[in-house]
Amino acid sequence: MSACSIRTVPTAPKVPIRVNGVTISRAVISREVQNHPAPTPVAAWRAAALALVLREALAQEARRLGIRAEPATDAEGRRETEEEAGMRALVEREAVVPEPTEEECRRYYERNRARFRAPDLVEASHILFAARKDDATGYELARLNARTVVAMLKADPDTFEELARVHSACPSAELGGSLGQVTTGQTTPEFEAALLGMRPGETSSEPVETRYGFHVIRLGRRIDGCTLPFEAVRQRIAEYLSEAVRRRAQAQYVARLLAQARIEGIEIPAPGALNVH
Repeated sequence: MSACSIRTVPTAPKVPIRVNGVTISRAVISREVQNHPAPTPVAAWRAAALALVLREALAQEARRLGIRAEPATDAEGRRETEEEAGMRALVEREAVVPEPTEEECRRYYERNRARFRAPDLVEASHILFAARKDDATGYELARLNARTVVAMLKADPDTFEELARVHSACPSAELGGSLGQVTTGQTTPEFEAALLGMRPGETSSEPVETRYGFHVIRLGRRIDGCTLPFEAVRQRIAEYLSEAVRRRAQAQYVARLLAQARIEGIEIPAPGALNVH
């Protein structure tokens, strides 16, 4: 969306936008629009104008209080301007965030124990007979070979690893077919369904068909997931709670600042609708 196209939108606001008497020009808003994707040009214009109003109010307050800070560089190598650093330091100073207490962390943990449960795991091995459905002859040959190996394993289950090394088209053949520990969603739905219906130590009685071809599967053991102890997740919980409180505090501070400012030409939304980050 170009700045030129925004300037030609007849429904874009015509009233000058001012913050404590400082005018934000239409040209500046037009350049800012590219940073605010929206369903319509007018919505993008409004989002850009609001962002600039917020920026101007913060910059004015930082100058009024004499707040300065060393510009920081983000993970992508972009460096703040001195004005941006001052605005950041202002919000950090004014939106004071207390550290969550031990009691608050424990209460969150008890109310959300399911979030801290390690997933159930299974140890699985397979022998893959790769096949494509657009190759009818090869597909049926793979099915036949898989059934042959199933019959061989029924006669001698202890030869699974040896047969995997000889026949499997999967890189796991080098490990005797072992896939290690897998959890829900890490294999195909058909493969997963077969594992769910098997007992530890059991080999599939029929080849399992997936988009990769045919599998002869062996289930090693099941490992039930367990809830991680509070001590193992306490720091993660504290960081999450701190971030949530920080965002609320910043939004509340910005809302107060805008309420105290003399803003003309644009309606300021409710605090919850402001993007202050």
